[in-house]
Amino acid sequence: MSRSLLRSTTTVGAMTLISRVLGFVRDTLFAVLFGAGPGMDAFLVAFKIPNFMRRLFAEGAFAQAFVPVLAETKTRGGHGNVQELVDVVAGTLGGVLVVITVIGVLAAPALVFIFAPGFIHEANSFGLSVSMLRWTFPYLMFMSLTALAGGILNTYGRFAVPAFTPVLLNLCLIGAAVGLSPLFRHPELALALAVLAAGVVQLAFQVPFLRRLRLLPRPRWGWRNPVVRRIIRLMLPVLFGSSVTQISLLLDTMIASFLGAGSVSWLYYSDRLMEFPLGVFTLAISTVILPSLSAQHANASADEFSATLDWALRLLLVIASPAMVGLFVLAGPLVATLFHYHSFDTHDVFMTRASLEAFAFGMMGFSLVKVLVPGFYARQDTMTPVRCGVVAMGSNMALNVIFVLSILAWGGSAPHAGLALATSCGAFINAGQLYWHLRREGAYEPLAGWRSLGLQLLGANAAMGVFLAFAAGPLSRWLAWGALSRAEHLLAIIAAGAAVYFACLYLLGARPQHLYGAER
Repeated sequence: MSRSLLRSTTTVGAMTLISRVLGFVRDTLFAVLFGAGPGMDAFLVAFKIPNFMRRLFAEGAFAQAFVPVLAETKTRGGHGNVQELVDVVAGTLGGVLVVITVIGVLAAPALVFIFAPGFIHEANSFGLSVSMLRWTFPYLMFMSLTALAGGILNTYGRFAVPAFTPVLLNLCLIGAAVGLSPLFRHPELALALAVLAAGVVQLAFQVPFLRRLRLLPRPRWGWRNPVVRRIIRLMLPVLFGSSVTQISLLLDTMIASFLGAGSVSWLYYSDRLMEFPLGVFTLAISTVILPSLSAQHANASADEFSATLDWALRLLLVIASPAMVGLFVLAGPLVATLFHYHSFDTHDVFMTRASLEAFAFGMMGFSLVKVLVPGFYARQDTMTPVRCGVVAMGSNMALNVIFVLSILAWGGSAPHAGLALATSCGAFINAGQLYWHLRREGAYEPLAGWRSLGLQLLGANAAMGVFLAFAAGPLSRWLAWGALSRAEHLLAIIAAGAAVYFACLYLLGARPQHLYGAER
């Protein structure tokens, strides 16, 4: 089972890698063409609102509640039962989303005020954000339906299609940035139109693959349907429990809107860099294990359930720990190489580096949350992650105030980095609680070999970190180089760092079979 999961994880990771690389191209274009000024801040708020709700609702609550129920129906029932479930969920979800979309478009000024209250003192930023939000908000509806389609495909082992779908968003945004933006008085408005177009394209892309499974939805309303009610009951607590990180990032945006022009953009660019390894590796693992964990729970296979979680955690640490170290050590070179062109000046580089270093610290916490949460939702336990999320959220809010005020009191020039650091600390608090509950409830029992693996990872990451710091040198050197020199040096350092890491792991005795614990 674990080897099959590894193949699926590799597939999802490869597809996601394509999307993330195009995401870097997209963000580099954003930095070059639009910089980190008020117009870009306005677009990022207008995009963040539906994107936040998408992650909270579609990829968070809905996916985590729908997939276990779908997997159980597939395991215990026939194709007709699955089709009935898909039809009634699609009809009910679609009807609710139409209402939400209408409300969101009409209430755009109120939403911008809630999500970026600091813009109320900047008439241009506020008005532009409202105009853009009215174009971007319907993206929530299309992407929620796309999440429904993706949940069906993932449950049937078709992981590549949903993983590739985000590529289409990046292509739409790149096309708008290059081809449409010069036609607008406010060039960033072209990006808002591209977001809406991307939602339509991504949903349409998955339709043929659903048809091949003979599961193309025939929507019908079913608000009172027992299965729909069950999914809704599971969703309500998941709305918060699976999305603590997203809520934390949103709070960062709200506070950052008071910290001066550029703060929202600096946090965005650093978050995007942190999301690259998080999306390629961590999201791939969590996406693949949820259907398997759900089926194992439905079959009462407690040992297999625990072994799947153990394998996922081992693979996560082997892949994510060097990514965390690399992000921290190479924060400056990464930002300079990807964004330091035209409108994105040296000051922007230093400010973005500061928040990226803070986000890098919490990358392992973010990763652990994404892998541990499916262990609860697969068992249809949606309340425990909520309780953990409440504690983490409260801690994050308190730390936001403490860190930002402390940096300002000490005369620091990057108070926005305090927001990123608080979010990182909140992620570790959340992950620690989730792990403790899984152990206490007996859902997860670590297999043999964790101590030796931990020591091997510690040694390999330390060696790689020292090498990267020495090879990268001072940031001033990167700022003086041209784009080609930066890219060549960065790729060479990353490749050499990866070689050092895996060579050290091998020399310290780590082998691929050790990912399977008791199978070593």
